[in-house]
Amino acid sequence: MNFSQLLKQVRNKQADSVYLILGDQEYLSDQIKQAFIGLIPDAERSMNIGNYDMEETPISAAVEDAISVPFFGERRLVLVNRPYFLTGLRVKSKVEHHIDDFLDYLQHPEQSTIMVIFAPYEKLDARKKVTKMLKKVATTVEIGKLRESEIKSTVKRAITDKGYQIDPEALERMMQLTGGKLTPMMNDLPKLLLYNEATKTITLESVNGLVSPSIEQSVFDLVNSVLKRNAKESMDIYQNLILESNEPIGINAVLIQQFRLLLQVMILQKHGYSQGNLASSLKVHPYRVKLALQTVRHFNYQQLRDAYIGLVDTEREMKSTNRSPELLFELFLLKFMRPDVA
Repeated sequence: MNFSQLLKQVRNKQADSVYLILGDQEYLSDQIKQAFIGLIPDAERSMNIGNYDMEETPISAAVEDAISVPFFGERRLVLVNRPYFLTGLRVKSKVEHHIDDFLDYLQHPEQSTIMVIFAPYEKLDARKKVTKMLKKVATTVEIGKLRESEIKSTVKRAITDKGYQIDPEALERMMQLTGGKLTPMMNDLPKLLLYNEATKTITLESVNGLVSPSIEQSVFDLVNSVLKRNAKESMDIYQNLILESNEPIGINAVLIQQFRLLLQVMILQKHGYSQGNLASSLKVHPYRVKLALQTVRHFNYQQLRDAYIGLVDTEREMKSTNRSPELLFELFLLKFMRPDVA
């Protein structure tokens, strides 16, 4: 089941006993939560809705709530958040989870309870017994792997519902600045709507002025600037990242990741991988792959390799010497941009 099908089902006052919402899309998760909350009458919500964070509360507490009879109502809603025990992740939490209680509940879900489990993870550990049982019992809705067209249509629909429209180039620029992530785009909408209240049209100018680039987008701009050997622009972008409280070693690490991605995309593309296959194989956001494909058209393997190796060396020096990280980055630029570097 997809996001739209789920909302249609819930808005028709229909619901299954257990749902698994898989994926890290905060905006869509919030929409789903509000839809389920809407199934419980206002007067009954304080007594018949439970909200549990598995990094702070044991699953047994959520199960105990789920098996309780609704208080002066027909339904009880139990929301389970961040169930890290379904994954292989190591989380610093002192909570002790009795998974057997959860397994027992899944075998016999309470018919008057709707349990909705929000797992904001890329994937679950399919080897675990609890994961196998949950996937067998629950209605699974994947919200993390949205295509570019789905993200754009979701944003456009939200804008249209407010009586506005958005210029195509403005929507594309929003995608660029946010790295194609739906939640940041939706978070920026209120100020764009307010700024363009007179014309009811969101323009490219307003997007450029009001939407702050993500660190990934800033680093992507920095990558292109480095590859074009534009020293001044590279240092300007780098200094802006520093001013935004990003640590030099963190910036360098993201740069390394980006150049690694470019190399991987270039190599796999030559082996016949499509854009969709690349995103799946490399486990990165499809929009990042799209931008990477656009970049590798203009540069050769040697350039990407030299930059990657130079940044790895820079990181090693940042960790092993007392020299200024900013100076080390400048030295990397000077070395990479020498005319004899091909």
